[in-house]
Order: sequence, then structure tokens, then C-alpha cells
Amino acid sequence: MTARTDDRDRAALAREVGCAALVDAMGRIHDHRAHLLPFTSPDPTRALFGPAATIAYLPYRADLPQTDFAHLFYRALGTDPEGRVLVLSSGGYPEASHGGGIKLSRGEHQRIAGVLADGRLRDFDELAGYGFATWCRGEATRWGGGTAMPFAADVAVEIGGVTVVPGDYIYADASGAVVIPAASIDQVLAEARVVADEDARAIEQVREERPERFRG
Repeated sequence: MTARTDDRDRAALAREVGCAALVDAMGRIHDHRAHLLPFTSPDPTRALFGPAATIAYLPYRADLPQTDFAHLFYRALGTDPEGRVLVLSSGGYPEASHGGGIKLSRGEHQRIAGVLADGRLRDFDELAGYGFATWCRGEATRWGGGTAMPFAADVAVEIGGVTVVPGDYIYADASGAVVIPAASIDQVLAEARVVADEDARAIEQVREERPERFRG
């Protein structure tokens, strides 16, 4: 199978087990923080999964080189953008707009899996109509270019206290998000299946409890 086919299978399993099981599995395999609290989406029914491509934002400074978003977008995604997740750090300003329907329409043309932004995004109606999933800190109306600026692509970034390295796998749904190292993606997915099965058995055990046993 091709890597893209593998990722479709991985995405299906990730959606099946869900974010909580993936976070628990990460905790069994790695000892660093990997979970993110819930984001907002123009379409919260869409889960997001795929390998990360990163753009680092910084607080705006007029004396630094101003690199346009398009340049960094294509540098981050490289020559094989299909199925990747564009990750935008906040630059210290998660309440500022980091883009919108026009900038991110490039993702539609490049067939990315989605966007995870640690800032706000504009044009939710447009974003909801694209073929990729979008998760961010909320909707914005005001342009944010004078507050935070895109500065570097294909570098490690920080999102909500979690390090994201290019190539890490991102999963996000309405309950939150998790960052999974590429080298252990299949191990984490397999362990998440174990977690989900354990949870299902625990629910059955609770259903079979006899309340009188707990009344002293």
C-alpha cells in the first residue's frame, strides 16, 4: 500500500477510537504532554487527521523581514501536500486572526487534510465549504497582520503547550486534539484500540453491577 492509503486507514481508525483513547494511548507510550484542549471549527462534525506541516507565527515587528503567507504555505507543505495538516502557531496572540477564506483556499487546491490554528480564523462560512477540516481558537472579523505575522515554515512550533514537529500526526475532533510522533503512529493507534476495547468492557461491567452490593 502507498503511504497515502496507509494514512486513510489510520484516519479511519483514529476517528473510530476518538481523541480520548488516543490521548490515553499516548500517555502509555510517551511521557510528554501531547493533548490539546478543544478547538473551534466551522464544521465540528469533521475530524482532522494527518501529518503536520508547520508555519511559525511571531509577534509583529516592522523591522523584521516580512514573508508573505503564500511563500511559507508552499514551503511548509513541500512537493507532496495532499493529506497533510497545516499547523499555525499563535505567535503569542491566540485571539488574533491568522488567516481566512482567501489565504486558506490554497489548501483546497492542494488537497490538504486540514488546518489546526492556535489563533483565530476569519470567514467561517467559506472555510466550512472547503474539502478540508479546520480547527482553530475561534472566528475573527478583524485582520490580524499587525499583531502576529507568519515568519518561518517547516520548523518545530508550540501549540497550547505542546510541541509539534513537522511530520507529527495530528488528530482533532470536538473533544480536543492530540499530537503523535510519526515514528510511533501505528503503535499509538494500536494501543488506542486496546484502550477503546477496555473502556467498552468497563461500561459492560458497570451495566451489570448490582446496586445492593454497594449499599452498606
